[in-house]
Amino acid sequence: MKLWLETRQVLDRLGALHREGQRAALATVIRVRGSAYRHEGAKLLVPEEGDVTGNVSGGCLEEDVREVARRVIASGVAERRSYCGGANEIAAWDLGVGCEGEVEILIEPCNGDRADERALLAAEEAFVVLTRLDAVADRGPTERRVVKGKAAEAWLAASRSHLERDGDAETFVDVLRPPPRLLIVSAGDDARHLARVASDVGFRVVVADRRPGLLDPARFPRAARLVETDAARLNERLVLDEDSFAVVMTHHFADDTDYLRALLRTPARYLGVLGPRQRTERILGILRAEGPVDESRIFGPVGLDIGTDGAEQVALAVIAEILAVRSGRRPGSLRDRSAPIHATGE
Repeated sequence: MKLWLETRQVLDRLGALHREGQRAALATVIRVRGSAYRHEGAKLLVPEEGDVTGNVSGGCLEEDVREVARRVIASGVAERRSYCGGANEIAAWDLGVGCEGEVEILIEPCNGDRADERALLAAEEAFVVLTRLDAVADRGPTERRVVKGKAAEAWLAASRSHLERDGDAETFVDVLRPPPRLLIVSAGDDARHLARVASDVGFRVVVADRRPGLLDPARFPRAARLVETDAARLNERLVLDEDSFAVVMTHHFADDTDYLRALLRTPARYLGVLGPRQRTERILGILRAEGPVDESRIFGPVGLDIGTDGAEQVALAVIAEILAVRSGRRPGSLRDRSAPIHATGE
């Protein structure tokens, strides 16, 4: 989910650098073995001058990767680097690899602005980028190809970036799928905090409200869409799929009831309702009287029980719960988790 947002930020910055005449190098995680902070596809853009964009670790690898990137900018030759935590976790942290795993990174010069990829990201169209790595060991250039539509379906079905080997040939397949949509039903002040946190972690945020005066881009600068609609027109104005999430938080009992009724007609996998349990039960009592209600999708009171105080903390609790639902995890302390916290496929 984060990959789409990060790639868009990285390529937007690359476009700006290209217009300024600056050279840059792009570092991409191409293989992870064991536990690692970032997964395949994570990116770090290093310009000749100025700040970097993105990251390829929790901060432990960036210093070395920046040095390699500057060498790549000067030479114009791509390099592959492998960082291994090894068996001694304490030594691994001291040496710069904070996880018990191996991370392989491609650092390549950026000679263009990659406008084709930026256009696909802006259009929210799924695609893959194939990067042939065969020539890197011989100081040759990488070969890149953008694939979309039916030609990309097999790779897109894999849902995550990965390294493919065919004999001696290696290709990095960077899988880019639009992130899930989070619909926030309310443009009130507390919704602004939820929209900000959701956008920061990579959701495509849509804010819907029947009050046009509150649907101001200045109030929701990072929302993908602002939609004026009442509950009766909600499903005409928006299309939610099985990977969509929604939070109803209008603070108006009748509106919350009407919007939740409309959302239950969609396949959205998570329907959060802000407010006390008794209030949510009153809403559900009304809806149950009208017919069957799929209560497995309804989360009310919304959010994890972390002891919140204020809209900012509520936003964190809500997004944490949504992320847990999306990953199929039962929320709990990482201290009590026996499985690796960065397990492959998560």
